[in-house]
Amino acid sequence: MIDRIMFPTMKDTGLSRSAEDYLKAVYSLNERGEPAGTSELARALDVQPGSVSGMIRRLAEDGLLEHEPYHGVRLTPEGSREALKVLRRHRIIESFLVRRLGYDWEDVHAEAERLEHAASDRLIERMAEAMDHPTTDPHGAPIPTRHGKIAATPWPRLDEVAAGTRVTVRAVSDEDPEWLRYFKSVSVVPGARALVQRSGADGGPVTLMVDGASEPLSMRPAVARRVAVTEA
Repeated sequence: MIDRIMFPTMKDTGLSRSAEDYLKAVYSLNERGEPAGTSELARALDVQPGSVSGMIRRLAEDGLLEHEPYHGVRLTPEGSREALKVLRRHRIIESFLVRRLGYDWEDVHAEAERLEHAASDRLIERMAEAMDHPTTDPHGAPIPTRHGKIAATPWPRLDEVAAGTRVTVRAVSDEDPEWLRYFKSVSVVPGARALVQRSGADGGPVTLMVDGASEPLSMRPAVARRVAVTEA
């Protein structure tokens, strides 16, 4: 399943860094099925709740956000177009840093956060071309195309999988470098396969045997939730 939102390429939107960050945060929250309310956005962006309301109002006035009672804010089609452009820049930069500059996957998120606001569309397209147009970033997340297509990812999280299920790791949350170092150390990376021996449905630890490992791996449900999987 593909979501399609068309946007022109090679265009300077004129949005501020802060506005781009807000749009990307709303997109990420909505993508995970979470409400993008004031408190959720404040946590995601590490800002004071009082400053969120003002930015939401400005972005709504610009036609980029709309408010849904009891559901927080959602992106308008124009807001989605802009959010996907920022997301594409972020994930292309992450991929380039890993593939061409030798960065470790735990170090690229913060770098991409800084560079995504400065890189031109032309530079991003040259990076993508140099890598033969990757479709996923180093952490397994899909990269929006230059025409605004992005693959749907209705993947369950590892803590939601029933015991006895064989899974393939599809993506790992990229926001915390310490957790990325941990997942790499235990071979829980995109493409890895494992058998879930104990589910986290009851709130207890998730236990899995990663293919090639010598012993089972146990992790708290909150940690397992950082890993998206599909049945192998």
